[in-house]
Amino acid sequence: MDTKSIKLNFSDKEIYIVNTENCSYCTIELLCKKCINSLEELAKNGDKVAMYNLAICYAKGEVVEKNLEKAFYWYQKAAENGVKEAMYNLGKCYLIGEGTENNLEKAFYWGQKAAVNGYEKAMYYLAISYKNGVGAEKNLEKAFYWYQKAAENGYEKAMYNLAICYYNGEGTEKNLEKAFYWYQKAAENGIKEAMFYLALLYYNGEGTEKNLEKSFYWYQKAAESGVKEAMHNLAMSYKYGVGAEKNLEKAFYWYQKATENGIEETIYNLAICYENGEGTEKNLEKAFYWYQKAAENGIEEAMYNLAIYYKNGEGTEKNLEKAFYWFQKAAENGHEKA
Repeated sequence: MDTKSIKLNFSDKEIYIVNTENCSYCTIELLCKKCINSLEELAKNGDKVAMYNLAICYAKGEVVEKNLEKAFYWYQKAAENGVKEAMYNLGKCYLIGEGTENNLEKAFYWGQKAAVNGYEKAMYYLAISYKNGVGAEKNLEKAFYWYQKAAENGYEKAMYNLAICYYNGEGTEKNLEKAFYWYQKAAENGIKEAMFYLALLYYNGEGTEKNLEKSFYWYQKAAESGVKEAMHNLAMSYKYGVGAEKNLEKAFYWYQKATENGIEETIYNLAICYENGEGTEKNLEKAFYWYQKAAENGIEEAMYNLAIYYKNGEGTEKNLEKAFYWFQKAAENGHEKA
């Protein structure tokens, strides 16, 4: 929910009501106790911007005691008087039942009003509503339309979702060039998921020419932004020197980061690093630990290697019963050598 105030433009007639001589409101656009009463007076006298700002005060509990019912009341008044931000926030109140009863149809109605009035955040919300059928019938064409409107108005999340629509052909014809364009726009605007998919497009040459250096660049940006799948792919890039110089230490680092973030495929690769001393010191105990984790996650090659470790007593005590168990598991999962 938006909680930014809109600066009030006081007319000459209103100056006597709001004395800002010793008030910081004029510079930081926040309300203090010296002007809150005047704000309420303006709202009650029909000032729509004051209505919206007063709603924010009650919603956030700033200056006044937090009161979601009053916040809802003033959002509604401001929305009815044409404040698009208030329309959006009123819709959110109905969506989550904040200050009023949950009502998806009314949430959709006010979100749509805000979108039609040019509020890009509401355009994005409306697109999601159409995509998921929340408050209205599911309609992928209309979802696409509003993603496009929001994206063209600079809303970053909409750029990413618009790219997905073009990539998958949802609500529009599949178009990899346009998908690439919007993934790139979203990535350049800080959407980390878009960074990852942009890297994939460069890697596969989808919607653009194949470029492993640019693929590596965006994997790195996405990984540094916390995308766990990108961490895995970045590690692989460093290990095999794809798009960058081969660097086993950095490969190990990113395998480790990906593993810490729950990428199961990377667990096996981390075990190999410890087994062979790739990018780190050789450590059979840690190799055994990670092979075991990978095996428990269903990786057949890890099952086989774990059986070998138990058979030979590498990184753990020799245990033929457990060796047999994991050989059997590997065989059941299609491992030819087992």
